[in-house]
Amino acid sequence: MKSNVVSRSVFLDFLPRSCQAVATVAKGLVMVGMVATVAVATPAQAAPKYAGIVIDVKTGKVLYSEDADELRYPASLTKMMTLYLTFEALEAGKIRLNTRVPFSKNAASEPPTKLGVGVGNAITVEQAMLGLITRSANDASTALAEMLGGSEERFARIMTQKARALGMTRTTYRNANGLPNTAQVTTARDQARLGIALRQHFPQYYDYFSVRSFRFGKQTINGHNRLLGSVRGVDGIKTGYTRASGYNLVTSAVADGRSVVGVVLGGRSGGARDQQMRKLIAAYMPKASRRGGGDLIAETKDAPTLTAEVASEAVTASASGTLSNRAMELPENGPIPTYRYNEARIETAYAATSGANEIIGKRALAATLKLQRESVVPAEDLTEQGDTGDALDKLTTSSTTTAAIASESTPSGWVIQIGATPDKGQAQELLSKAKNSGGKALSSAMPFTVAVNSGSGELYRARFGGFDNQNGAAAACKVLKRKGFACWASQQ
Repeated sequence: MKSNVVSRSVFLDFLPRSCQAVATVAKGLVMVGMVATVAVATPAQAAPKYAGIVIDVKTGKVLYSEDADELRYPASLTKMMTLYLTFEALEAGKIRLNTRVPFSKNAASEPPTKLGVGVGNAITVEQAMLGLITRSANDASTALAEMLGGSEERFARIMTQKARALGMTRTTYRNANGLPNTAQVTTARDQARLGIALRQHFPQYYDYFSVRSFRFGKQTINGHNRLLGSVRGVDGIKTGYTRASGYNLVTSAVADGRSVVGVVLGGRSGGARDQQMRKLIAAYMPKASRRGGGDLIAETKDAPTLTAEVASEAVTASASGTLSNRAMELPENGPIPTYRYNEARIETAYAATSGANEIIGKRALAATLKLQRESVVPAEDLTEQGDTGDALDKLTTSSTTTAAIASESTPSGWVIQIGATPDKGQAQELLSKAKNSGGKALSSAMPFTVAVNSGSGELYRARFGGFDNQNGAAAACKVLKRKGFACWASQQ
């Protein structure tokens, strides 16, 4: 499943730097002996373990896998699920981007990295989202959790329930930010599923993951994702780090009609993690298919998060200890994933490890449903409680202004987006190719680009407008997907 080139690079990247030169020169038994020496000198619990996966988003095929189903600590990748549930609440109309998020004593006292909002103060949902994506703000994560769940504990149960519904059968959440907890575990495969689901289910909010900096008060917060703007096709997702987890990264990339999501867990350093992801994208993006519908993850029933009005009362009640637990009881297990649109294929990028590259079919479905009913128990205790790590997603403090400026006249109503690139010319070229391939479906559609300020540069979204309704936009996307383009519809 893993290429020799990538596997060797993984070995070198995740050895201590002092050993890398020796490993490069060593041959045969010399290398075996050195590996044994390293293994004896370093207990298994003392260092994070590598795991990785790359999935073709259009077909669900696993292009690369190494220990993808082994339990690891998610660290700040946890915030991807916090954001998933936030997006879901936004889409359902429970909250708005300008809804105020109050900071309780519990939220304000979270350790760094954080926005530093004081007790009793509030920021907007959009500011909180950007704080999670760029700075990986622990205080903002907890504040969102308390607002949407009534308490962080209840929200963590909602997170786990949603994970089960999405087919993330080996993931358990105990908090909303990823600070160390030995019971909070996941796998590389589960994180790939979540990355795919975020893009597939919430295209109208996914572009927030491409933001590289934003203004908060008098300061500018820069993001941690160094691959944005430096690796062709990369459009975001999330980084994470604690001493126990190592350096984690989920990356989405779209180029030349292909789309992949990659996961690297347990990197020895941020640089080694990023370099490994670069190699994975370079090696496996060309192997991804230009065909396929891309609807891999079934959409599920909305989670029982609270409306803004109820949430405000719940945060106050939680702080005073008067919140009724009985009124907010949740089942231990979430619903079984359902089919979406085409019932002839499993809508999932997950299956038990069986040696098969494909992850669709009856056997994959049976394995997924079987695993869904199993309890999650950490394989080993890799961290001491309260270990936040000195470099835990470090940055500054700040708030929000995202600037999205249409490069041309921006149509209103329903639009479709087929990609985003840091180069305007590439975006326009992509639109031209799509126009030529779209036939009647795009005959009256207007191509345009939207420039999004992302700190050190701009990201250009390639879009078509002029659709009368959702059906017209969806029909155009269907045609383009058959031609190998990524596509999703949204309302301006």
